Amino acid sequence: MGARWGVRLVAALVLAVLLGGAATAPAPAAADSAWLCRPDRAPDPCREPLTTTIEEPGGGSRVVDPPIPAAPPIDCFYVYPTVSNQLTPLATASADPEVEAIARYQAQRFSQVCRVFAPLYRQATILSIFASAITKPDRQVGYGDVLAAWREYLARDNHGRGVVLIGHSQGTGVLRRMIHDEIDPKPAVRAKLVSALLLGGNVLTRKGSDRGGDFQRIPVCTRDGQAGCVIAYSTFNDVPPAGSAFGRAPSGEDRISGLPGGDQYEVACTNPASLGRNARTPLETLVPTRQYPLGLIALDLVALYLGGRTPAAPTPWIQPAERYSGRCERSGGAHVLMVQSIGSAPRLNPAPEPGWGLHIVDANLPMGDLVRDVAAQARTYLAPAAPAPAAAAVPRIGLGLRYRRARDGRGRRCARLP
Repeated sequence: MGARWGVRLVAALVLAVLLGGAATAPAPAAADSAWLCRPDRAPDPCREPLTTTIEEPGGGSRVVDPPIPAAPPIDCFYVYPTVSNQLTPLATASADPEVEAIARYQAQRFSQVCRVFAPLYRQATILSIFASAITKPDRQVGYGDVLAAWREYLARDNHGRGVVLIGHSQGTGVLRRMIHDEIDPKPAVRAKLVSALLLGGNVLTRKGSDRGGDFQRIPVCTRDGQAGCVIAYSTFNDVPPAGSAFGRAPSGEDRISGLPGGDQYEVACTNPASLGRNARTPLETLVPTRQYPLGLIALDLVALYLGGRTPAAPTPWIQPAERYSGRCERSGGAHVLMVQSIGSAPRLNPAPEPGWGLHIVDANLPMGDLVRDVAAQARTYLAPAAPAPAAAAVPRIGLGLRYRRARDGRGRRCARLP
């Protein structure tokens, strides 16, 4: 562990002691899964007002209020990244402030297009990640919690609906294994997959192919609106240094997913703003304005924006005036989404160190693009069961989607997009 990591680990311990953290053992798994977000939960951090201040690059601003449909036609299953400040190798499955906060950052905007289900799980904590102390038994605990929640969702809540899987970092690692074991080899379950957004987690494909690594049948997305595929990338704004955490296939077993690596694989990168052409395209950045709870993620967010400014507005969300573009590139032996400043937008600082790139904001830099991708994939997924005229272009802010009930040829309830 390098000196900088050591300093940050000490800082984590001191911070947790100051906050009164206690090294308690993880609670045993409950008979029923614990949920952070689901349609019948209140309060629900994945379903809150999305009022957004849009700052124009040339000055001035306007406010929009994207609608949240009462009955969206598809579901989303979200697994959050490493955020727990608890002082144990594994966190308890509890909705701590930092867990609720990351759901607002990464999952809340998708309530425009789907019902969001997000299980709580006994994840490896920030302390454990910094100390490289994740063991196989630890990894199995968190995976087991998410797998149980997934099976519970399928049995009790799915009712034949299409579903989008959303993960970031550790959440992506968990979902990579779950898709590998539970979805990719099972046609009936695979048929439910609208798409998978697997961000900041080194999804592998066989070199020169759109699949053949983590998944044998599920490809990475190569067309706008393509359904049943994977969107995956890690963001950098400089050449990833040797030994960077993302963008390179591991030589052996991945420490989060447990899936194999090797020279025959490469890390997938799909450009969420241009899935088909991978053109260098402006990203639609969306950031919550509520202050992130005290902890190392909050410190990383401050470091990321140091030299620029922390976005602020009187609304729950903001699209900052500073704009960035992105394109998937092979750089320094890594395959990543390379981000550049547009005009006078300040350079973003990698955090917690250069090898992680812009990992902390993998989801929020192109959040508007990701939501729009899911809306387009939902239209494609639903079209064979409920043919409809071509939909109008989706606006960049405020999807304004409307749905009406229908049934497909097998009698399943679905929804038709206008």
